[in-house]
Amino acid sequence: MPLYEHVFIARQDLSNTQAEGLIEHFGTVLSDNGGKVIDHEYWGVKTMAYKINKNRKGHYAYVRSDAPAPAVQEMERLMRLHDDVMRVLTIKVDEHKEGPSVQMQKRDERGERGDRGDRGDRRPRRED
Repeated sequence: MPLYEHVFIARQDLSNTQAEGLIEHFGTVLSDNGGKVIDHEYWGVKTMAYKINKNRKGHYAYVRSDAPAPAVQEMERLMRLHDDVMRVLTIKVDEHKEGPSVQMQKRDERGERGDRGDRGDRRPRRED
């Protein structure tokens, strides 16, 4: 079966247990339709780049799944109809990486970003 990664944002006025309950609810939707949840993470309340439905913050959740396409389509359909879910993103991946997602890793565990190559002395210094 294909592998998927899902991220969804729930309303900020939910409690943490309600937001985690949404993860369990949509996991059962997948399993009822022939799929399974490999792993899930609750990322917590985060500030968004722009307002969505008059909300500045939202509960972020991440789910790794192994499910057929109809199960994923049904889960996404129910997420879009659910009043507490504001946004959904699903990505099909070739393989799931082991360990926690980058969002859950500590800063010092992520490694160095390295030189991007765009920060050199592009402009000559002004000599007075």
